[in-house]
Amino acid sequence: MSDTLPRTTRRDAGHPPSGGGLPGAIASEWTKLWSVRSVWWCLLSSALLMAATAGQLAIYVANGNTDDDPANDRGVLAVGRIAVDAVELTQFAVIALALLTITSEYSSGTIRGTLQWIPSRARMLLAKTTVVAGVTFGTGLLLGGLGAAVAVAVLGEWGRLEPAETVGHAVGLAGYLALISVCTLGLGAALRGAVGTLVTLFLLLAIVPTMLRLPDLGPLNAIADALPGSAGLHFLRGESDAYPALVGLLIVAGWAVAALLAGLAVLRRRDA
Repeated sequence: MSDTLPRTTRRDAGHPPSGGGLPGAIASEWTKLWSVRSVWWCLLSSALLMAATAGQLAIYVANGNTDDDPANDRGVLAVGRIAVDAVELTQFAVIALALLTITSEYSSGTIRGTLQWIPSRARMLLAKTTVVAGVTFGTGLLLGGLGAAVAVAVLGEWGRLEPAETVGHAVGLAGYLALISVCTLGLGAALRGAVGTLVTLFLLLAIVPTMLRLPDLGPLNAIADALPGSAGLHFLRGESDAYPALVGLLIVAGWAVAALLAGLAVLRRRDA
């Protein structure tokens, strides 16, 4: 009787199907990411923003070192630090890339197909997280190198290029961008809309910390330091006035995990 069974039935009986599970979900998300044209525009925009912002900041440093006001003199500066300072603006192009991986599916309705192919909400979100974190970490490394290269060209004698230090700045920048992109993905899954997610992130990263610091009150400054944007800059700049730099990285990671858990909770509770 076994000789009359279809070939596919005999094969499936002896071997489990391949290509599924988490590796299959990651492969699917990877393919979907690079098939969207706007992702390439986000990458190009991030490179242009990094080059332009790093160049402008380097010009400020060079001009400040040569004018008559000693308060503007920053002396010789590590070129990687210019890239770190430039990430405050550049990060929003990278955030837009992470945002597209989830909110574009809700706006187009393709999230229904995604959840049909990957019924496990946790697996789907983990696959997206893996792809987003990997792509934005690699992007951060390239952006860190680009910002340092621009700074070297503009700063001249006022720039310090030490390979280990420059690589450290680039790796730190890449880690921060990966974590803030994962945070974006989680918020996008929870809020389900690009506008609401982007506004929330803009408030958390830029507006609220600035407003909290204006009165220069200790409790408000402490709240600002606990927000992801401020914590990330503390980490990237190696500042230890509020807490050790490594604590800043842990705070950003905490925000990313909290956002993912919120996104997963909404995915499990609501239909697509």
